Amino acid sequence: MRALYIHAAHDLRLAPCDQAAPEPGQVALRMVRGGICGSDLHYFNHGGFGTVRLREPMILGHEVAGEISAVGDGVTGLDPGDLVAISPSRPCGGCGECLRGLPNQCLNMRFYGSAMPIPHIQGAFREYLVADASQCVNAQGLTAAEAAMTEPLAVCLHAVRHAGDMLGRRVLVTGCGPIGILMILAARRAGASDIIVTDIADTGLKYAKAAGADVMLNTAANPDALTAYQKAKGTLDVHFECSGAEPALAAGIAALRPRGVLVQVGLSGAVTLPMMQVTAKELHLRGSFRFHEEFATAVDLMRKGLIDVTPLITHSYPLTEFEAAFATASDRSKAMKVQLEFT
Repeated sequence: MRALYIHAAHDLRLAPCDQAAPEPGQVALRMVRGGICGSDLHYFNHGGFGTVRLREPMILGHEVAGEISAVGDGVTGLDPGDLVAISPSRPCGGCGECLRGLPNQCLNMRFYGSAMPIPHIQGAFREYLVADASQCVNAQGLTAAEAAMTEPLAVCLHAVRHAGDMLGRRVLVTGCGPIGILMILAARRAGASDIIVTDIADTGLKYAKAAGADVMLNTAANPDALTAYQKAKGTLDVHFECSGAEPALAAGIAALRPRGVLVQVGLSGAVTLPMMQVTAKELHLRGSFRFHEEFATAVDLMRKGLIDVTPLITHSYPLTEFEAAFATASDRSKAMKVQLEFT
C-alpha cells in the first residue's frame, strides 16, 4: 500500500505504508477520492501554519471517501462495497470536553493529517485505510467526488449553527475559497435572505455568483466596496469570516448592525480587533472550529439534493500525479477544489 507523505515544504513523496486489518468495531476501506484542503496546502507551501510546523514525515489528507472492503466484528449497518464519507475527526470520548458534549474540542483529538501533536496524526491520502465504523457515513447515491466534500461542508454547517437563527438574515461572507463558497450554500439553505460576498480575486467571486450570492464585491479593486453596508451603525446581521485576513474582519465588523453576529471560520494568526465597535454595537463574536454531528447532516443534505457541491470540484488527478495536483490547487486563478483519485 502507498501513501502520500509530506516531509517538508514542497517535499511530497509517495511511499509504502503499512496495511492493517480491521479490529472489532472497525472497517477496512479502499480509498477512492480525497480533496486537497487549505491546511494541506499550508503544509505543502510553508511547512505548516502559525506555530504548527512539520517535525516528522506525515501522511496528508482529511477530506476523503472510500469503499468498504472488509468489516470487523460487531460492525452493523455497513457492508463491503458501500461507498462512505469518512470523518477525519476522532475524539476520545472520555476527556473533560467530550464529557461536556463538545467532541470537536476534544483534548486528545486524533484528526487526520495534523502536525499539532507529536507524534503527528497520520492522514488519509493512502490507498487503503482502517477506520472506526463510527467515522463512516453511508454515501450511497452520491459520487465519490461528492462524498469527499462532506468534511468541508460539515465545517460550514457547524458555523451556521453558531450563527443562530438565519431565517431572513442579511449575511456577509468574506473569502471565496472552497469554504466561503460552501458557506454561501449552507447559509442559503438555513434561510438567509441576502448574501453579500467579498474577495480579492474575481475567480472566487464568479463561483460565489454561481452558488447564489446576491452581491459580489472585489475589495482589491475597491477597498471601500462595503461602505454602503457600513452606513449608520451597520446594516448586516451575520458575518461569516472565511479568509483569516484582518482587513476582511475589520470591514465586516463595521458592516454589522448592533447585536449582529460575527462567526470566525477562517484560521489565521494574531489579528487586531476594533474593540470599540465590538463593544459599542454589542456584537456577538463566535469562533467556529471543525464539526461533529454536522458530518452526517452534510451527507444527508447532499443525498437529498438540497446542497449541490459538484460545481466546486474543478480538477481531479490520479494519486501518482500528486505534484501536478498540489500545483494546481495552489493556484487560485485555476482551481477551486482539487481532488486526488486513489483508484
